[in-house]
Amino acid sequence: MYSTVAISGYRSLRDVRLPLGRLTVVTGANGTGKSSVYRALRLLAECGAGRVVGSLARGGGLESALWAGPESLAQARRGHEVQGTMRKDRVSVRLGVGGETGETSYLVDLGIPVQSAATVFNRDPEVKREAVWTGPVMRPSTLVARRKHHAVELRDEDGAWEKAPIGVPPWASILTEVVDPLAAPEVWRVREQLRSWRFYDGFRVDAEAPARRLQVGTRTWALAEDGADLAAALQTIREDSGGPLDAAVADAFDGARLEVSAVGGLFDVELHQPGMLRALRSAELSDGTLRYLLWLAALLTPVPPSLMALNEPETSLHPSLVGPLARLIAATSRRTQVVVVTHSDSLLEALFAELTGGVDPRELDEDELDGDEMDMPGPGASGLGLTPLRVLELTKDLGETLVVGQGMLSTPSWEWGKR
Repeated sequence: MYSTVAISGYRSLRDVRLPLGRLTVVTGANGTGKSSVYRALRLLAECGAGRVVGSLARGGGLESALWAGPESLAQARRGHEVQGTMRKDRVSVRLGVGGETGETSYLVDLGIPVQSAATVFNRDPEVKREAVWTGPVMRPSTLVARRKHHAVELRDEDGAWEKAPIGVPPWASILTEVVDPLAAPEVWRVREQLRSWRFYDGFRVDAEAPARRLQVGTRTWALAEDGADLAAALQTIREDSGGPLDAAVADAFDGARLEVSAVGGLFDVELHQPGMLRALRSAELSDGTLRYLLWLAALLTPVPPSLMALNEPETSLHPSLVGPLARLIAATSRRTQVVVVTHSDSLLEALFAELTGGVDPRELDEDELDGDEMDMPGPGASGLGLTPLRVLELTKDLGETLVVGQGMLSTPSWEWGKR
C-alpha cells in the first residue's frame, strides 16, 4: 500500500504532496488540478512500463508539461506582482510514490534534454535521476538503489554501494533496465507494482464504442481501458466468483439478470430485465446501463492491481446508480488501493455512508482518521494502518494547485534530494 504521492513541477502542481488512504477521493472545482493529479499517476505507472519519455514527448515535450509560474510565489502572496525571475533550482518534473513502513518507494526526476543538432529527438525529456528506498521517506540509510544520469548504484547485502554492470541511457528508466530480481529485488518490486496500476478514464458508450461490438472471448483478468473485452471480463468474473457479480447487478437494476452469450467464439452481453420478452444485448443497452456494466467489470476484477485510479466514474450515470457505484468502489478498496477523481457531491456522500458511517473525513483530526480507529465494514485488507477513506479537496491560488486545509503538520513528509 502507498501512503504518499509527491509531484513537483508538473502543470499546476508546483509542489504537491498527497496523503493516500485505502480509498482516496480527489475533488474540487473545474480547473483546480484534479486531472493533473490523475495524469501524474499515469506517468508514474508508465515509468514501470518504460513509456514515460514517450508519453511526455507525445504531449508536446517536457516544456509543455512544466509548471509555468515562477519558481517561488512567496512575493506574489505578499501582494507583489507575479514576475519571472532567474531560477535557482534545476528545471524538472519530479514524481514520487511513498510506501508504508517496510514497503518500497520510488522517485524520478525528468529534465530538459541537452539540445543537439545531431538528433531530431530534442523533445524527448531525459531521466536525470531515480531512487528506490524502503519506507515512506527517502533517507541515506533506507536507499537501496540510486541513479544519476547514466550510472546506477545498488546497495549490497553488507550495506555497501556497488556500481551496476550496465549504464542506463537518458531515455530509459532503471525500472526497465535493471531487471534482476536477485541482484535488485526492491527495484524489481517497484517495477512490478507500478506496471500493475490500472486506469479507467471515461468509457465510450456511443454506437461505435468497442464495448458494443462482438469480441472474440478469452479469459480476461483485467478489463481493457477502452472496455472492448467487456463480455469476456464479466464471464471471467462469473466463473471465478459469480456471487458478487450477480449481487452487484441486482443492486443496480432491480430484478435484472446478466448473462454472457458465446457463439462461435464471439462473446456478447445479455441483460434480462423484468417485463422484457427478450434480453437486451450490448448494442441495445442504454448508455448509462452499459457504462455501469463496464464499471462492474473493472471493479470486480478477480486479480486486483496494487492501485486502481478512476476518473469521474459517475459521468452519465442516473442518480439511482450512484449508491450502487459507491458500494462497488468501497468493496474494491478492501482488496486494493483506489484513487477516485470526482466532483460529484452525491458520490462523496455515498462513499461517506459506506466507509465512515456518513462522517466527512475532512472534519476529523489525524488521530480520528487513524485506520486502526475507524471501523471499516466488511472483510479486512492489507495496509490496515492507512485511513479507510481520505478526501483531498483541491483549490488553486495564483495558478498553483493546493490541498484545502493542508498545513505544515498535515503535509506528508517527503525528501526529493538533489541531482
